[in-house]
Amino acid sequence: MDAAGGNGSSSSVMCQLVSAEGEQLGAALYLPHNVGPPQLQDIVNQLLHNEDKLPYAFYVGDEELSVQLGAFMQRNNATAEVTLRIVYQPQAVFRIRPVNRCSATIAGHTEAVLAVSFSPDGRCLASGSGDTTVRFWDLSTQTPLYTCKGHKNWVLCIAWSPDGKHLVSGSKSGELILWDPKTGNQLGTPLTGHRKWITAVSWEPVHLQSPSRRFVSASKDGDARIWDITTKKCVISLSGHTNAVTCVKWGGDGLIYTGSEDCLIKVWETTQGKLVKTLQGHGHWVNSLALSTEYVLRTGAYDHTGKTFSSPEEMKEAALARYEKMRGNAPERLVSGSDDFTMFLWEPTISKQPKARMTGHQKVVNHVYFSPDGQWLASASFDKSVKLWNGITGKFVAAFRGHVADVYQISWSADSRLLLSGSKDSTLKVWDIRARKLKQDLPGHADEVYAVDWSPDGEKVVSGGKDRVLKLWMN
Repeated sequence: MDAAGGNGSSSSVMCQLVSAEGEQLGAALYLPHNVGPPQLQDIVNQLLHNEDKLPYAFYVGDEELSVQLGAFMQRNNATAEVTLRIVYQPQAVFRIRPVNRCSATIAGHTEAVLAVSFSPDGRCLASGSGDTTVRFWDLSTQTPLYTCKGHKNWVLCIAWSPDGKHLVSGSKSGELILWDPKTGNQLGTPLTGHRKWITAVSWEPVHLQSPSRRFVSASKDGDARIWDITTKKCVISLSGHTNAVTCVKWGGDGLIYTGSEDCLIKVWETTQGKLVKTLQGHGHWVNSLALSTEYVLRTGAYDHTGKTFSSPEEMKEAALARYEKMRGNAPERLVSGSDDFTMFLWEPTISKQPKARMTGHQKVVNHVYFSPDGQWLASASFDKSVKLWNGITGKFVAAFRGHVADVYQISWSADSRLLLSGSKDSTLKVWDIRARKLKQDLPGHADEVYAVDWSPDGEKVVSGGKDRVLKLWMN
């Protein structure tokens, strides 16, 4: 007997297509048992009136639907009387190949590499180190381009402006320095005001302001400061935390989010620096914040096509279109990871209450990061694991185990299909999101890997750490 069960009534199944946000797509449909993902893809494209056919993945519960409906029903002993709720999720049109080899080991730094970051278009690379320098690297020749000296203490964090024109670095002595990536020159004198070291930097999104002018810095001194790069001054001081500010994000709606060792997350508006709301829930330090729109905020107008822009206005328009498309009708989501081993999912513009509390890690949650499409959320912990969660509901999806020591940092491939992690165990690992397993083990570093980044164009991965070298990985 076949999966259709022979008689007409049970050879079809009642299905309701739903978006990841839970919105129903049309009425429920009776679909034959031989319908699988390719046919569902056609149906969704038709119902959404997509001119260009887009790829989708389908999920029932947390399980991906990869077979025909009849086979799925049989495997899960499901009855035809129940309406099958099928969640459709858009997939990236382009595909990133996993990195699998080290293409270059670049020496130059004389102390540990503490920060690495590709430019928004993926063509340039910068690093910050305990040797007090910022370095720019030539990706075509895989050699050092500029060594930027100006800091007197460890460079703890670096951040590219989303228009790609500037890089700012923050040091252990609390100074911020602005660099011109084209020449490696320092722009003006160091920006001073923070009394303790800089923990994080985030730029104002380019769809709100082009060319990029303002960024926000967070410091161990308990304050965050907004700086204007044209006047080289602090324009607003965000004071209110009673302990070190550990992380900061400038959101796409123009709000700034700060996380602190006082266990609180504060939300600020950016014209006068007024406190909008305080998000409470964590029982210990907040270590990491992530935004569901982070990838488009980071890359601004740049996408996988490599298009260039002739004016700041054109760039602003392109960035706004990308941001609005990515965000859709849903509010921007925020996730916080903490020393209390938990994470919270927030929709700060909607509510002060968390949307979900995410538990499961056995130790400190060190880094949280949304996938570029906002569908997934990954967390790295000192419990040696990386966990995957639904980026919309906060529901636990899978645990990736393989590292044998603390996981320090994670980064996503541009198509949201692969996740990279760097660990104290001196390895990098690439995880396959759909198969929920290890795709590639990348040994090669001689010591702890502190920093990793996957280039926004998807072509390259960079890693740096205690062994003082940068490694470039390609496919």
